[in-house]
Amino acid sequence: MSEVKKLLEANRVYAAQFSQGQLSTPPARKIAVLTCMDARIDPLRALGAELGDIHVIRNAGGRATEDAIRSLVISEQLLGTREILVLHHTDCGMLTFKNADLHEKISRSLGPDSAQAASRMDFLPFTDLEQSVRDDIETLRHSPLIPSDVLIYGGIYDVHTGRITQLA
Repeated sequence: MSEVKKLLEANRVYAAQFSQGQLSTPPARKIAVLTCMDARIDPLRALGAELGDIHVIRNAGGRATEDAIRSLVISEQLLGTREILVLHHTDCGMLTFKNADLHEKISRSLGPDSAQAASRMDFLPFTDLEQSVRDDIETLRHSPLIPSDVLIYGGIYDVHTGRITQLA
């Protein structure tokens, strides 16, 4: 059985016991968290939150991309969030490559058409974990789409200890 089929089967069990269909659309704690897609991070548990408490926006590296900002704007403008936590993590895969490395890999594995498409893409790798958080906070603070009164915080999640260190 494929892994997706196993997940869908597990969902049948989950749905049979599901009892939280009454939760409202806006997050109860009015917070949006921008974090990485890394499977070792469970944002709700790591932050002591429950289903319905916070919005979680995930992408590779937890970067403040145009699409992440799109989601944050919807979260804030339509659903009332008032705070943002940018949460990157230790041992992130985004620390392990440069754009040129991935462009070359795509060229080798997917061919010239894919290589051409990839060459126009910045995958947003980084070399300094703390600086990547600070950069993303600055991106959000300078975005004309994020109001200046929305509080923005940054932190680093340690995948080995589960501890989050807030950055000043």
